[in-house]
Amino acid sequence: TSKVHTAVKIAPNYNRAVVYVPDASRAVGVAGQLVGGGEAEYVRGIQAEYARMRDAHAANQLAKQRLSLAAARANRQKLDWAGYTPPRPQFLGTKVFDAYDLAELVARIDWKPFFQTWELAGNFPQILEDPVVGEAARPLYADARAMLERIIAEKWFRPRAVIGFWPANQQGADDIRLYADEARTTQLADLHMLRQQMMRDRPGRANLCLADFVAPEGVADYIGAFAVTAGAEVDTIAKAFEADQDDYNSILVKALGDRLAEAFAERLHERVRKEFWGYAADEALDNDALISEAYRGIRPAPGYPACPDHTEKATLFQLLAAEANAGITLTESFAMTPGAAVSGWYFAHPDSRYFGLGRIERDQVEDYARRKGMDMATMERWLAPNLNYDPETVALPAAA
Repeated sequence: TSKVHTAVKIAPNYNRAVVYVPDASRAVGVAGQLVGGGEAEYVRGIQAEYARMRDAHAANQLAKQRLSLAAARANRQKLDWAGYTPPRPQFLGTKVFDAYDLAELVARIDWKPFFQTWELAGNFPQILEDPVVGEAARPLYADARAMLERIIAEKWFRPRAVIGFWPANQQGADDIRLYADEARTTQLADLHMLRQQMMRDRPGRANLCLADFVAPEGVADYIGAFAVTAGAEVDTIAKAFEADQDDYNSILVKALGDRLAEAFAERLHERVRKEFWGYAADEALDNDALISEAYRGIRPAPGYPACPDHTEKATLFQLLAAEANAGITLTESFAMTPGAAVSGWYFAHPDSRYFGLGRIERDQVEDYARRKGMDMATMERWLAPNLNYDPETVALPAAA
């Protein structure tokens, strides 16, 4: 959390003192103020400060003008579809991978997030020699490599995955329609996407939507999807360590499971580009280049910055039959089980790129809810972090 988040989102929901502290060491002083006899005055001061912060935050949000949805659509990314022939995947439908070779995935591990799990900041491998955290990072890395050797040799995990490709075209302004076959007469599903509404500070900067990267009707384009997991065994083994009071190895095996799931996603995307979709057959990138996303195409995931609506995972999982094909299920809040899992879409256009949606206005949420067939309150709940308005108040009109 932060002081502003505490003042704006947390404190108004309680009628007693709510105090933000930057770290645990400050809590002792705050607790002393709350029980020392002058707590009433202290609390009034905190509440007054938070009230000022809420007013400033509200004024700042109103100053962040957004385009109307119509204006944002008019400023969409305009690609040259007449001069571009979308590549056709090597197959349509799904392909399943069972008990994927763990040793093949190790080379694709991004170790930086692994160390972040342990609150050790730094790039890999430089972190191992870092004057501040290197002393802690080196034995941790040695333990991780030793456990990885056991995971591979003893086949602790059973990595499973499913990928798929379908004919696709833009539908309307911001959606993507998938078809059952090349005839494109039978609709399979609609993928609902959201568009940036921020004011652009210079000409030529588009208000992006993932649908911009798929061809309009009349051009034979395609889209892919994937769901991968390091295996349900990750959670089982972690719980076994916990039962033995071995929290260190429990955390270690879960962290490695997460890294292997991400490595699996990275490796399959590499094979998609070079084999299964084949639009970058001559690609020759090392792991650092892959981690920095120097390749053509993207694999955005529902729930992430470009497409933050987690409910779109329902369509993704239905298309892939992810539970039957990869053993991955969704909870009622659209979290994936097992936890060491990754899913998302494949886009192949050379101009496709990652972006953040940012804040959006009520006009887009209303339009999006209508397209998805969901009520406004439910849609606002799922998109709450991206709303540029308070659903409980009357919305101000968006900027022209």
